[in-house]
Order: sequence, then structure tokens, then C-alpha cells
Amino acid sequence: MRALKFLIPLLVFLGIGWFLLRGLDRDPREIPSPLVGKPVPQVSLPVLGNGAAGPWTPGAMKGQVWLLNVWGSWCAGCRVEHPLLNDIASRKLVPIVGMAWKDRPQDSKDWLARLGDPYVLTVMDRDGKAAIDWGVYGAPETFVIDKEGIVRDKFIGALTPEALSTRILPLVERLQAQ
Repeated sequence: MRALKFLIPLLVFLGIGWFLLRGLDRDPREIPSPLVGKPVPQVSLPVLGNGAAGPWTPGAMKGQVWLLNVWGSWCAGCRVEHPLLNDIASRKLVPIVGMAWKDRPQDSKDWLARLGDPYVLTVMDRDGKAAIDWGVYGAPETFVIDKEGIVRDKFIGALTPEALSTRILPLVERLQAQ
């Protein structure tokens, strides 16, 4: 009975330590997305600077492989990845739709005017409800969507040259070839 008094706390301590070590071993960008392998959320969002035209839905992109990049003018990581997005756009590798998340339209316009606009269009998610449907944890995040409107990958955080060359662009090329 006396040994049990010390054994239980030791086992609890070892169990907590195991979970902590296991958690530290994971890459935070590898948070599994429940959307991967499923159709894109059917959201309807206003287009930045699109006055009289109607709202945008992901169905408008059907038939082509595309990226959805969630960003905000307030986001430091978005500024870091932006030159890479401009490069992708200038080389016409894949269309990119920007989702300005929890941003004011004028701030988004100013930011794109200053840093360049890599997007085929930018949609506004001012209240963040569409981002919830997409399963967004924070900006920036980038989704790869196939021709049928199925989410094929989700990259959390600022894109890097390595992530583009080893993960995102090879997947885009495979999907475009199908």
C-alpha cells in the first residue's frame, strides 16, 4: 500500500512527460485539416473593389487548379510570404485568390498597391465567418484546390521557398496534369 502511494504520482508524471515530448516533436504547420480531400466550403464573399458586381463563390474557379491565400494587411507573416506570391503570379504558375481576413477594405487596397497584387481577385472576409468555414487557424494560410473544387492541401504559416518547391508547386503541377 505504501509503494502504491509513490507509484501513482510517478506514473502520472511519466504519462504527462510522454505527451509533452510527443507534442514537441511535431511541426506546428502539420496540423491536420478536416477539409483536405473534401469540397471547398460554399461561401459567398464580396470582391475587393468590385462595387456593383455580385459576390464571389469558389464555384467560379471550377475547372482549374488554384490557391486560396488567407492574409491580412495587419499580418507580419503575410508580408514575409508576399514576394513569393508575387513571383508565382508573375510566372503564371497557378491562379491565386486572396482572402483578406478581418481586414478593412481600404487597408487591403493600400497594402496591395504598396507590395504588389499577386491575386486574380481578392475577396473580403471582414467578420471572419468564411475563414471559420475554411478551418483557418490564423493568417497566413494557403490552400491548394483541384479542378473539381476539392481541397488537396493546406499550408499553415508563411510560405517559404522550400515549401513551394518541395510541396505546393509539385502538387499543383500534378493536379494540373490530371
